[in-house]
Amino acid sequence: MLYVVVFAMIAAFVALRLYGVLGKRTGHEQQPLPRAAEDRPGATPLARTVEAVAETRERTDRNIETKAEQGIRAVVAGEPGFDVAQFLSGAKSAYRMVLEAFWRGDEDALAELVDPDVRAAFAEAIAMRREAGETLDNRLVTIERAVIADAQVSGREARITVRFDADIAAVTRNAEGKVIAGSLTDAVDTHDVWTFRRTLKSADPNWTLADTDEA
Repeated sequence: MLYVVVFAMIAAFVALRLYGVLGKRTGHEQQPLPRAAEDRPGATPLARTVEAVAETRERTDRNIETKAEQGIRAVVAGEPGFDVAQFLSGAKSAYRMVLEAFWRGDEDALAELVDPDVRAAFAEAIAMRREAGETLDNRLVTIERAVIADAQVSGREARITVRFDADIAAVTRNAEGKVIAGSLTDAVDTHDVWTFRRTLKSADPNWTLADTDEA
């Protein structure tokens, strides 16, 4: 569910898209997911079982659901510089950037951040809002959690799905500025599922938003 706001961001900052935010190494990276024990040469069945259990217990990355682990391994294999922790940090920044651009009706900023299909859906919602003479005075209070729910690689295209659990204060005002829905003092629990897309090993380092849904 996409709620909406006036917490305006500097246009130049938004125009940076997701450059260097998703998947770029910073020197404080997590190690990539370990190879599955069964893929390691020379391991006996018992050793493979012990290693698999140890990996599960010792894995520090708690923000990847089991369903996504194989896909993340494929992403790392396709682009060894990919870092899970940095990607999630960037995904949260992108979540805020996209929402705030949508809330204030900044279609130019959205064009830099999302795929054409998502942009078209956002543009339609913005147009309807303008036609009704309404504005959104929303605020992203906090992102409680961001977890990688799925990941896939097809050819060189990687798609990573992130589930966001957030608190959003949402207010809709009419043409006279009167509040007609929502409240800035009562945050709403929001659960969104966004899929980001990027061509691995491409010169373009940007991930773009390819799909949105509610959890």
